[in-house]
Amino acid sequence: MENPNNNNLWYNKRLRRFAHENRSDMTKAEACLWKYVLSGRRMCGYQFRRQRPILNFIADFMCKELMLIIEVDGITHQWEEVAENDKIREEALIAIGFTVMRFDDDDVLTAINGVYYQIEDFIKGFEHKIHPLPPPAGETGRIT
Repeated sequence: MENPNNNNLWYNKRLRRFAHENRSDMTKAEACLWKYVLSGRRMCGYQFRRQRPILNFIADFMCKELMLIIEVDGITHQWEEVAENDKIREEALIAIGFTVMRFDDDDVLTAINGVYYQIEDFIKGFEHKIHPLPPPAGETGRIT
């Protein structure tokens, strides 16, 4: 799917007010992930935005450079209807090029270091794809 507004990555202005309300009323897990992991370029120097309106959804956290969306799911996401909506939303975001990582509230609140390392591993893999290591000295890197 082609991005109609290349600089803002499918930013949906119509959801701006709802996104602002969500930023003002984050869950405890979202607030912890933001404060201790994602804000202020703490995560490997990348800028994350919180409650970002994309397409017809509001992503909990989004990094434009990584094409990464992070969702923090509470207990309601276990309900069948909500889980189905999550699946539809995730498929739409993947279709436009995003990777979606999901974490449970409980994981963020009780094992935030594990969440940090999972995000960091994704970033290291992303950076490796963009900037692969050069071949060792004396090797050309050609396949013979």
